[in-house]
Amino acid sequence: MSFEQFKNRPCPAWFAEAGFGIFIHWGIFAVPAFAPRGRAIHELMREHYDDMNAYLPYAEWYENAARLEGSATARHHAEKYGNRPYADFRPAFDDAARNFDANAWADLFKAAGARYVVLVTKHHDGYCLWPTAIENPWRPGWHSERDFVGELADAVRRRGIRFGLYYSGGLDWTARAEPIANLGDMFACVPTEREYADYAAAQLRELIARYKPSVLWNDIAWPSKQDVPGLFADYYAAVPDGVVNDRWLAEDAFFNYLREPAARKSFNETMKARILAATGPLENPPPPHCDFRTVEYGIGAPPKDKKWEACRGLGLAFGYNREELPSDYLSGTELIALHRDVTSAGGNLLINVGPMADATIPPEQRDPFLALGKALQS
Repeated sequence: MSFEQFKNRPCPAWFAEAGFGIFIHWGIFAVPAFAPRGRAIHELMREHYDDMNAYLPYAEWYENAARLEGSATARHHAEKYGNRPYADFRPAFDDAARNFDANAWADLFKAAGARYVVLVTKHHDGYCLWPTAIENPWRPGWHSERDFVGELADAVRRRGIRFGLYYSGGLDWTARAEPIANLGDMFACVPTEREYADYAAAQLRELIARYKPSVLWNDIAWPSKQDVPGLFADYYAAVPDGVVNDRWLAEDAFFNYLREPAARKSFNETMKARILAATGPLENPPPPHCDFRTVEYGIGAPPKDKKWEACRGLGLAFGYNREELPSDYLSGTELIALHRDVTSAGGNLLINVGPMADATIPPEQRDPFLALGKALQS
């Protein structure tokens, strides 16, 4: 099976015309809810390429940042939690998450004017927000008992909103947990072993079968090149008007190559030189197949001949970061202007909400969404 079968597939009209979706990053990382305030990821790539993840404002990367010696997160973790492992936050999340109300979230998303919602079902920490039947080989039971994915899917669909899911196929720190400081480290950390590739593929097929997501949003990469065309074929068979994003880089030989220190050093030097020489966002090479391209904050130039989507948080994080101040978030006026800019250039705006561990969406996130919703209705 090859990508050739998808080459003439048009982007489904519902997505091409959607304009606005809501991303949701919620999980165990909302318990520590910490990342340093500072610069956006595209700025860090230029200014701190070699150790950019030590400064990364993404609270959802807490587990990794705590492993980076000298990082603000490592200092915070040592001062507040000592040497407790990240997995120890799980009971606190399970307890707080009892407050989850899918209808409350869906009401907000409807009021905001969202046409689709994309929920993070498994982030890089490997914790699953549905009661998966595919057992984690490295950390058994590393999933919720409650079906948060199913509850939210039902709630948003009852309000006429499309439901999609995010899955971290390229990173899972239960399978590979090496500290990631830069891009070379990240791609070298993709678990290419067959045990992980089979695990990820089985979970993705389970998610497709159970929830029929309108959007299949993979992150970082995919561990096995040979598996991707079959996954796409199965997905389109189950959801004929579904869409997949462009983050399915599946060059397992390349990922393995980067595990060699000299190869990784060479790759990082090349990437750093490219970024420093660029006068604007670099357009990433197109994948063998996708229905839309992804631009994250200022990373990646919008393509000229393909449907695209701009994703970012209201602040500088995706997961909830209690260090962020209300002034760090986009105002309603700024969100309205961003939506206008993206949609006028042919893109969809996928704006993230990062709920607190108890599923509360704080006012600095709610209010801009409500302002955008009013503007879209006028």
